[in-house]
Amino acid sequence: MSDLFKRLEKAGAGSRYPLAEILDAAGFNADGLIPAIAQQHDSGDVLMMAWMNRDALEETLSTGRVCYWSRSRGKLWRKGETSGQQQHLVSAALDCDGDTLLMRVDQTGPACHSGRRSCFYVALEKHQARIDSDPIIDPDSLYATVDRSH
Repeated sequence: MSDLFKRLEKAGAGSRYPLAEILDAAGFNADGLIPAIAQQHDSGDVLMMAWMNRDALEETLSTGRVCYWSRSRGKLWRKGETSGQQQHLVSAALDCDGDTLLMRVDQTGPACHSGRRSCFYVALEKHQARIDSDPIIDPDSLYATVDRSH
């Protein structure tokens, strides 16, 4: 944990810090990435986890449209640019260590490339795994010619 995030532990509500200073101290990994969890702002449903680099995070904050880093494509990935299933930023927060982002979003349609609302649909139980939701859109209709991995 950076010294800045250690100091933030004692900061009071409403304290303000320059964004560049916070991002400089954030816990981007050796590849320059930080995990970003997308949560539907009104229901609290966890939709997906993806990666952001600093450019993706800064673009998201400046435009309000969520942008991630696609590790498989090696480029910025604006959520919904091929499927139309966009995420619009409601709020963003770093965790107490500065190494994970929570993006509260307004998701259009499914968040998952499988056509499901959430990427977290494989429920793990004591002795088995269970699929706990059906696709709300056929993924083949979303991604007829696009590689669905991200």
